[in-house]
Amino acid sequence: MASAMSKPRRLHGKVALITGAASGIGKETARLFVANGAFVVVADIDDKLGQKVVASIGIDQASFHHCDVRDEKQVEETVNYTVEKHSRLDILFSNAGITDPVISSILTLDMSNFDNVMATNVHGVVATIKHAGRVMVERKIRGSIICTASIAAVIAGTPPLAYTSSKHAVLGVMRSSCGELGAHGIRVNCVSPHAVATPLTCRAFGLEESEVEEIVCSSASLKGVVLKTSHIADAVLFLASDESAYISGQNLVVDGGFTVVKSVM
Repeated sequence: MASAMSKPRRLHGKVALITGAASGIGKETARLFVANGAFVVVADIDDKLGQKVVASIGIDQASFHHCDVRDEKQVEETVNYTVEKHSRLDILFSNAGITDPVISSILTLDMSNFDNVMATNVHGVVATIKHAGRVMVERKIRGSIICTASIAAVIAGTPPLAYTSSKHAVLGVMRSSCGELGAHGIRVNCVSPHAVATPLTCRAFGLEESEVEEIVCSSASLKGVVLKTSHIADAVLFLASDESAYISGQNLVVDGGFTVVKSVM
């Protein structure tokens, strides 16, 4: 029996696949999932960083598989790898994503760049839900699927056009698949972070981590808290766990009230 002081392992024995898990939110979530008893497959296009994540959190609980979510075949192979290794798949965190240049205009939009953002952020989400969902349905697993959207899916004007468009689409994908998969006991939700100082965000803005955090804090509605990847990982853990057993079709916005206050100003 666990002692009263021990921390409950909220994903004990569950198997999770996380895309875009070599850095940022995906990396932090992989760490948190393992700490809560899950077996995690770290999927990413960056083999070196992905392997480092696995080594840092433990090869007994985590493994790496190369996956470019723009390629459906690689997505299918990654899902199959997960099932072959662990005999099941309980949680999908479809997190892989990219952005376009911060300064962009519809009038000068590079359509090839737009297509690449959509292929990663939307096509990739659809492909991962498709193949993970198939496994869950076939094996009668009451799974949880979480997709990374953004505050750019709630309000527009700050992030660039392609990224904003893609994250609006992610909400549509989540809402569209929620009903069909819900009939099989599978929950589908989104988490929408404010700007977090991940490597992706820092590169996009050409800023250091501390500079990104300073900008976010200065515009934040909720004062006294610096948004970290751990806050987003906590939200994903909640949606992945049985604590959210009757929550589906929702977009959990992690922004300290930023979008609510901005929308009424």
